[in-house]
Amino acid sequence: MLEIRNLTKIYDDGTKALDNVSFTVPDGEFLVAIGLSGSGKSTLLRCINRLIDPTEGEIIWNGKDLAVLEGEDLRKARRKIGMVFQHFNLVKRSSVMNNVLSGRLGYTPAWKSVVGQFSSEDKQKAWDALKRLNIEDQAHKRADELSGGQQQRVGIARALMQEPDMILADEPVASLDPVLAHSILQYLEKLNKEDNMTIICSLHYLDLVQRYSTQVIGLKQGKIVYQGSRKDIRAMTDREFKDIYGEEAERVGGLEGDLGTEVI
Repeated sequence: MLEIRNLTKIYDDGTKALDNVSFTVPDGEFLVAIGLSGSGKSTLLRCINRLIDPTEGEIIWNGKDLAVLEGEDLRKARRKIGMVFQHFNLVKRSSVMNNVLSGRLGYTPAWKSVVGQFSSEDKQKAWDALKRLNIEDQAHKRADELSGGQQQRVGIARALMQEPDMILADEPVASLDPVLAHSILQYLEKLNKEDNMTIICSLHYLDLVQRYSTQVIGLKQGKIVYQGSRKDIRAMTDREFKDIYGEEAERVGGLEGDLGTEVI
């Protein structure tokens, strides 16, 4: 169970990116955060795994407040939270295998990771992760030789190396075409269903939200302005839509399953 309680983030320049945000995510949910760019979605995800520190509030996960953990306690907690990034965050000149193995850094002594010494068990885990993402045939290529969809699969495989209970995916398909977007989200959905892994994902396209989410939150100017289920999203009214995206926003397409459904 993840409980976000009164979470606020104010950046050094005075920008309030999150404003008293509270919600709960039961284990095994596929929660999608929606909202315009700058609404606070990325800040929320980065606060949850402490890539950035919240200004106020609590992040209760498995009975511990991640917001106050430090040092070894924080490192241990973060081992179980995988992260998938919009722009993949791979070491481009390194091999696919080495990129995936980097997901074990939280479990590996620092001196061994610096010289690339990973155990045979870790190497087997990496092969297993690559196979699960159907990309084992690319293991010895440089990461920058792969397509965008392949690189994102490597990013997911790297996250799996942490043996996570939760994966945070920050706009994981924003740079991909609609067909590849579905492919990547299907892999995340598979982890969600087969491993009962909690997925928290930020997305723009409403057809993807309708298809993959079990829960949805809508953010606007750092505040939650919408909460609902997949069924609720499919029945979203124009008023609810404009509450999230603004009075001038319009839905393009608008039909369930239409790959072009987006916000303008």
